[in-house]
Amino acid sequence: MELEWGIANDYRAARGVGKRTSLLLGVQTMVFEDVTAAQRRIDCVLVAGGKWHDIDFARLELLKLLSEDDFVRVRVFEDYENIVAIEAADILVSYTCDVIPSLDVQERLRAWVAGGRRWMALHGCNSVLRFLDTGKVGAPDWAPHFMETLGTAFVAHPPVGPFEVTITAPDHPLVAGIEPFTPQDDELYLSRPTADVETLLHVDFAGHAPAFEIEHWQQDRHPLMYLRSLGEGAVLYNALGHCRGHLDMQPKVAWFPTVQRGAWRCPEYYELLRRGIAWTKEPLATGAVNDAA
Repeated sequence: MELEWGIANDYRAARGVGKRTSLLLGVQTMVFEDVTAAQRRIDCVLVAGGKWHDIDFARLELLKLLSEDDFVRVRVFEDYENIVAIEAADILVSYTCDVIPSLDVQERLRAWVAGGRRWMALHGCNSVLRFLDTGKVGAPDWAPHFMETLGTAFVAHPPVGPFEVTITAPDHPLVAGIEPFTPQDDELYLSRPTADVETLLHVDFAGHAPAFEIEHWQQDRHPLMYLRSLGEGAVLYNALGHCRGHLDMQPKVAWFPTVQRGAWRCPEYYELLRRGIAWTKEPLATGAVNDAA
Protein backbone atom coordinates (compact mmCIF):
# COMPACT_ATOMS: atom_id res chain seq x y z
CA MET A 1 0.00 0.00 0.00
CA GLU A 2 1.41 3.40 -0.96
CA LEU A 3 0.40 6.33 1.20
CA GLU A 4 1.50 9.91 0.54
CA TRP A 5 2.02 11.54 3.93
CA GLY A 6 3.49 14.79 2.62
CA ILE A 7 5.62 16.20 5.43
CA ALA A 8 4.78 13.60 8.05
CA ASN A 9 7.09 13.47 11.08
CA ASP A 10 8.32 9.96 10.18
CA TYR A 11 9.60 11.20 6.86
CA ARG A 12 11.22 14.32 8.28
CA ALA A 13 13.09 12.04 10.63
CA ALA A 14 14.57 10.34 7.58
CA ARG A 15 16.04 13.75 6.57
CA GLY A 16 15.41 12.96 2.91
CA VAL A 17 15.29 15.77 0.40
CA GLY A 18 14.74 14.83 -3.22
CA LYS A 19 14.51 11.13 -2.32
CA ARG A 20 11.93 8.36 -2.47
CA THR A 21 11.95 6.52 0.84
CA SER A 22 10.14 3.30 1.80
CA LEU A 23 9.48 2.23 5.37
CA LEU A 24 8.22 -1.22 6.32
CA LEU A 25 5.65 -0.75 9.09
CA GLY A 26 4.07 -4.04 10.14
CA VAL A 27 2.70 -5.58 6.97
CA GLN A 28 2.45 -2.30 5.06
CA THR A 29 5.17 -0.61 3.05
CA MET A 30 4.62 3.12 3.06
CA VAL A 31 6.31 5.13 0.33
CA PHE A 32 7.10 8.78 1.00
CA GLU A 33 7.43 10.98 -2.03
CA ASP A 34 9.92 13.79 -2.55
CA VAL A 35 9.76 16.89 -0.34
CA THR A 36 11.34 20.26 -0.90
CA ALA A 37 14.29 21.70 0.97
CA ALA A 38 11.83 23.91 2.85
CA GLN A 39 10.10 20.79 4.20
CA ARG A 40 13.18 19.01 5.55
CA ARG A 41 13.83 18.41 9.22
CA ILE A 42 16.32 20.87 10.74
CA ASP A 43 18.48 19.51 13.54
CA CYS A 44 19.57 22.10 16.08
CA VAL A 45 21.93 21.85 19.02
CA LEU A 46 21.30 24.32 21.83
CA VAL A 47 24.16 24.75 24.30
CA ALA A 48 22.94 26.51 27.45
CA GLY A 49 25.07 26.38 30.56
CA GLY A 50 27.58 28.14 32.74
CA LYS A 51 27.83 30.50 35.67
CA TRP A 52 26.42 33.68 37.18
CA HIS A 53 23.35 33.81 34.93
CA ASP A 54 19.81 32.44 34.93
CA ILE A 55 20.56 29.75 32.39
CA ASP A 56 17.18 28.10 33.00
CA PHE A 57 15.39 31.27 31.91
CA ALA A 58 17.52 31.75 28.79
CA ARG A 59 17.28 28.07 27.84
CA LEU A 60 13.48 28.11 28.07
CA GLU A 61 13.12 31.34 26.09
CA LEU A 62 15.36 30.04 23.32
CA LEU A 63 13.49 26.74 23.18
CA LYS A 64 10.24 28.68 22.81
CA LEU A 65 11.69 30.62 19.89
CA LEU A 66 13.11 27.52 18.21
CA SER A 67 9.75 25.75 18.60
CA GLU A 68 8.09 28.37 16.43
CA ASP A 69 9.37 26.38 13.44
CA ASP A 70 7.70 22.96 13.34
CA PHE A 71 10.60 21.52 11.35
CA VAL A 72 13.26 22.26 13.98
CA ARG A 73 14.24 19.46 16.38
CA VAL A 74 16.51 20.43 19.26
CA ARG A 75 19.04 18.58 21.40
CA VAL A 76 20.15 20.49 24.51
CA PHE A 77 23.54 20.31 26.23
CA GLU A 78 25.28 22.26 29.00
CA ASP A 79 28.59 22.48 27.11
CA TYR A 80 30.14 21.83 23.71
CA GLU A 81 31.80 18.51 24.47
CA ASN A 82 29.27 16.39 22.58
CA ILE A 83 30.91 17.57 19.39
CA VAL A 84 29.57 14.56 17.49
CA ALA A 85 26.03 15.88 18.07
CA ILE A 86 27.07 19.36 16.92
CA GLU A 87 28.76 18.00 13.81
CA ALA A 88 25.57 16.11 12.96
CA ALA A 89 23.42 19.21 13.47
CA ASP A 90 22.35 21.76 10.89
CA ILE A 91 22.47 24.79 13.19
CA LEU A 92 23.96 25.73 16.56
CA VAL A 93 22.62 28.18 19.14
CA SER A 94 24.45 28.86 22.39
CA TYR A 95 23.94 30.86 25.57
CA THR A 96 26.77 30.27 28.04
CA CYS A 97 29.06 32.00 30.51
CA ASP A 98 32.59 30.79 31.26
CA VAL A 99 32.10 27.56 29.30
CA ILE A 100 35.23 26.74 27.32
CA PRO A 101 35.48 23.68 25.07
CA SER A 102 38.49 21.39 25.07
CA LEU A 103 41.03 22.23 22.37
CA ASP A 104 39.98 19.32 20.15
CA VAL A 105 36.37 20.48 20.34
CA GLN A 106 37.40 24.09 19.63
CA GLU A 107 39.13 22.97 16.44
CA ARG A 108 36.21 20.82 15.33
CA LEU A 109 33.72 23.60 16.06
CA ARG A 110 35.65 25.94 13.80
CA ALA A 111 35.85 23.33 11.06
CA TRP A 112 32.09 22.71 11.35
CA VAL A 113 31.33 26.40 10.87
CA ALA A 114 33.90 26.81 8.09
CA GLY A 115 32.28 23.91 6.26
CA GLY A 116 29.16 25.99 5.71
CA ARG A 117 27.22 25.95 8.97
CA ARG A 118 25.94 28.89 11.00
CA TRP A 119 26.15 29.46 14.75
CA MET A 120 24.23 32.05 16.77
CA ALA A 121 26.16 32.72 19.98
CA LEU A 122 24.70 34.88 22.72
CA HIS A 123 25.86 37.02 25.62
CA GLY A 124 28.58 35.34 27.70
CA CYS A 125 29.76 32.75 25.19
CA ASN A 126 33.00 34.73 24.70
CA SER A 127 33.85 34.88 28.41
CA VAL A 128 36.52 33.32 30.59
CA LEU A 129 36.15 34.59 34.16
CA ARG A 130 38.26 34.21 37.29
CA PHE A 131 37.80 35.86 40.69
CA LEU A 132 41.18 37.28 41.73
CA ASP A 133 42.75 37.72 45.18
CA THR A 134 42.42 41.48 44.67
CA GLY A 135 38.64 41.14 44.71
CA LYS A 136 38.44 41.99 41.00
CA VAL A 137 37.26 39.72 38.19
CA GLY A 138 39.81 38.80 35.55
CA ALA A 139 39.25 37.63 31.99
CA PRO A 140 42.36 35.56 31.19
CA ASP A 141 43.31 34.76 27.61
CA TRP A 142 43.05 31.00 28.12
CA ALA A 143 41.11 30.04 24.97
CA PRO A 144 42.54 32.05 22.06
CA HIS A 145 41.45 29.58 19.36
CA PHE A 146 37.85 29.60 20.62
CA MET A 147 37.76 33.40 20.94
CA GLU A 148 39.18 33.79 17.44
CA THR A 149 36.34 31.62 16.15
CA LEU A 150 33.81 33.83 17.95
CA GLY A 151 35.43 37.10 16.86
CA THR A 152 35.77 38.80 20.26
CA ALA A 153 36.79 37.99 23.82
CA PHE A 154 35.02 39.45 26.85
CA VAL A 155 37.09 41.74 29.09
CA ALA A 156 34.73 43.65 31.39
CA HIS A 157 31.40 45.39 31.80
CA PRO A 158 30.35 48.48 33.77
CA PRO A 159 27.73 48.10 36.51
CA VAL A 160 24.43 46.74 35.23
CA GLY A 161 22.23 49.58 34.05
CA PRO A 162 20.56 51.22 31.07
CA PHE A 163 22.42 51.96 27.83
CA GLU A 164 21.32 52.75 24.30
CA VAL A 165 21.85 50.16 21.59
CA THR A 166 22.73 51.84 18.28
CA ILE A 167 22.00 50.31 14.88
CA THR A 168 25.34 50.25 13.02
CA ALA A 169 24.15 48.78 9.71
CA PRO A 170 20.50 49.85 9.34
CA ASP A 171 20.21 48.36 5.85
CA HIS A 172 21.33 44.86 6.87
CA PRO A 173 18.41 42.36 6.93
CA LEU A 174 19.29 41.19 10.45
CA VAL A 175 18.65 44.67 11.89
CA ALA A 176 16.74 46.61 9.21
CA GLY A 177 13.74 48.49 10.60
CA ILE A 178 14.79 48.10 14.23
CA GLU A 179 15.08 51.42 16.06
CA PRO A 180 17.66 52.16 18.75
CA PHE A 181 16.51 50.73 22.08
CA THR A 182 17.57 50.89 25.72
CA PRO A 183 17.74 47.78 27.90
CA GLN A 184 17.37 48.83 31.53
CA ASP A 185 19.39 46.16 33.34
CA ASP A 186 21.68 44.47 30.82
CA GLU A 187 25.46 44.05 30.91
CA LEU A 188 27.28 46.31 28.46
CA TYR A 189 30.00 43.99 27.19
CA LEU A 190 33.43 45.50 26.65
CA SER A 191 35.34 42.98 24.56
CA ARG A 192 38.58 42.89 22.62
CA PRO A 193 38.56 41.98 18.92
CA THR A 194 40.06 38.63 17.91
CA ALA A 195 39.08 38.64 14.21
CA ASP A 196 37.56 40.87 11.56
CA VAL A 197 33.81 41.22 12.03
CA GLU A 198 30.88 43.02 10.41
CA THR A 199 29.27 45.09 13.16
CA LEU A 200 25.47 45.32 13.13
CA LEU A 201 24.77 46.85 16.56
CA HIS A 202 27.10 48.86 18.79
CA VAL A 203 27.34 51.05 21.85
CA ASP A 204 29.59 54.06 22.39
CA PHE A 205 31.11 53.94 25.86
CA ALA A 206 33.61 55.70 28.06
CA GLY A 207 33.73 55.02 31.78
CA HIS A 208 34.57 52.50 34.44
CA ALA A 209 34.09 48.80 35.08
CA PRO A 210 35.02 48.77 38.78
CA ALA A 211 34.40 45.04 39.35
CA PHE A 212 36.97 44.01 36.73
CA GLU A 213 40.73 43.86 36.46
CA ILE A 214 40.70 46.27 33.51
CA GLU A 215 38.63 49.03 35.02
CA HIS A 216 39.16 52.26 33.06
CA TRP A 217 37.90 52.61 29.51
CA GLN A 218 38.34 55.52 27.11
CA GLN A 219 35.67 56.55 24.62
CA ASP A 220 35.28 53.89 21.96
CA ARG A 221 32.73 52.00 19.89
CA HIS A 222 32.00 48.45 21.09
CA PRO A 223 30.21 45.89 18.90
CA LEU A 224 27.11 44.36 20.49
CA MET A 225 26.02 42.25 17.52
CA TYR A 226 28.16 41.25 14.56
CA LEU A 227 28.85 38.64 11.91
CA ARG A 228 32.13 36.71 11.90
CA SER A 229 32.72 34.91 8.59
CA LEU A 230 34.61 31.61 8.64
CA GLY A 231 35.17 29.76 5.38
CA GLU A 232 31.75 28.93 3.93
CA GLY A 233 29.98 29.54 7.25
CA ALA A 234 29.65 32.25 9.88
CA VAL A 235 29.05 33.10 13.52
CA LEU A 236 26.38 35.62 14.52
CA TYR A 237 27.29 37.01 17.93
CA ASN A 238 24.85 39.00 20.05
CA ALA A 239 26.34 40.19 23.33
CA LEU A 240 22.99 41.34 24.72
CA GLY A 241 20.73 39.14 26.82
CA HIS A 242 21.92 39.26 30.42
CA CYS A 243 19.65 37.50 32.89
CA ARG A 244 20.10 36.64 36.57
CA GLY A 245 17.81 35.33 39.28
CA HIS A 246 18.08 35.33 43.06
CA LEU A 247 20.14 32.11 43.20
CA ASP A 248 22.49 32.58 40.27
CA MET A 249 25.44 34.17 42.11
CA GLN A 250 25.89 31.22 44.44
CA PRO A 251 28.25 30.37 46.06
CA LYS A 252 29.61 33.95 45.97
CA VAL A 253 26.27 35.46 47.01
CA ALA A 254 23.62 33.30 48.68
CA TRP A 255 20.68 35.50 47.63
CA PHE A 256 21.04 38.03 44.83
CA PRO A 257 18.66 40.87 45.69
CA THR A 258 17.12 41.61 42.29
CA VAL A 259 15.97 39.62 39.28
CA GLN A 260 17.65 40.95 36.14
CA ARG A 261 16.30 40.28 32.66
CA GLY A 262 18.32 42.73 30.55
CA ALA A 263 17.38 42.92 26.87
CA TRP A 264 14.96 40.02 27.38
CA ARG A 265 12.50 42.72 28.51
CA CYS A 266 12.77 44.41 25.09
CA PRO A 267 10.64 43.31 22.12
CA GLU A 268 13.51 44.39 19.85
CA TYR A 269 15.72 41.70 21.36
CA TYR A 270 13.21 38.96 20.59
CA GLU A 271 12.98 40.24 17.02
CA LEU A 272 16.78 40.06 16.76
CA LEU A 273 16.73 36.50 18.06
CA ARG A 274 14.03 35.44 15.62
CA ARG A 275 15.96 36.92 12.74
CA GLY A 276 19.14 35.29 14.02
CA ILE A 277 17.52 31.86 14.13
CA ALA A 278 16.14 32.37 10.62
CA TRP A 279 19.65 33.39 9.49
CA THR A 280 21.14 30.14 10.79
CA LYS A 281 18.70 28.19 8.61
CA GLU A 282 19.14 30.14 5.37
CA PRO A 283 21.77 27.85 3.74
CA LEU A 284 19.47 24.87 4.32
CA ALA A 285 16.57 26.50 2.49
CA THR A 286 18.77 27.44 -0.48
CA GLY A 287 20.47 24.05 -0.62
CA ALA A 288 23.88 25.63 0.01
CA VAL A 289 24.68 23.01 2.67
CA ASN A 290 24.67 19.31 1.99
CA ASP A 291 22.66 16.96 4.18
CA ALA A 292 24.73 15.80 7.15
CA ALA A 293 22.99 12.47 7.50
